[in-house]
Amino acid sequence: LEQVLFDLEKQAAHRDAELYYFSIFGKPGPDGWGLRVEGHHLSLNFTVRGDTVIATTPSFLGSNPAEIRLGPRQGLRVLAQEEDLGRRLVKALDARQRAVAVIATNAPRDVITGDSRKVRALEPVGLLAAQMNAPQRDLLKALIWEYIGRTRSEVAETEWAKIQTAGWEKVSFAWAGVLDPGQGHYYRVQGPTFLLEYDNTQNDANHIHAVWREFDNDFGDDALRQHYEKVPHEK
Repeated sequence: LEQVLFDLEKQAAHRDAELYYFSIFGKPGPDGWGLRVEGHHLSLNFTVRGDTVIATTPSFLGSNPAEIRLGPRQGLRVLAQEEDLGRRLVKALDARQRAVAVIATNAPRDVITGDSRKVRALEPVGLLAAQMNAPQRDLLKALIWEYIGRTRSEVAETEWAKIQTAGWEKVSFAWAGVLDPGQGHYYRVQGPTFLLEYDNTQNDANHIHAVWREFDNDFGDDALRQHYEKVPHEK
């Protein structure tokens, strides 16, 4: 939507739809290499060994505006499912559950992890999947799939299996801010292996950030660690 921002911000020169970059790390081949696609509101990172994608995070998508409210593309919503599924889940909770899941009445201005090189687990707050009923857990899983389903199906299914192995009952959902559309809100879902964060607070709550991180394998760290354990290197 850089062209839309270019128009909304009175032809701001830095809103250039061609300012997106492809970066390759290492030499594509059997020994492992990386690919990054980066620009405003986009950061996709992949680590590959041979024909296998071994890491797909950090994965970040944003949208400003989240909903185009004027002009020929009026009504277009970007990251709509990320917003709607999160809201559907928090509204599906009963009063007792919601009292646990809603951790603040005001949403943070941005995702808590920001652009940290090394992601860390956030404070374990919110409602555990083990405390949800079956329809609520289905909504939680649909929300998670919206993030990992950005990748090819076989890659997404590998990530899904990691969550299952670690235990769905350990996954938590937390919400901050207002429940109704058009006002600032934030949520996060955290499990033993991953963290996803979403916020929509800036520009009158019409500016979304949505990020997926893996604790052990961001930027292929797990594969790199295994490599150093198996292959001697000079100090």
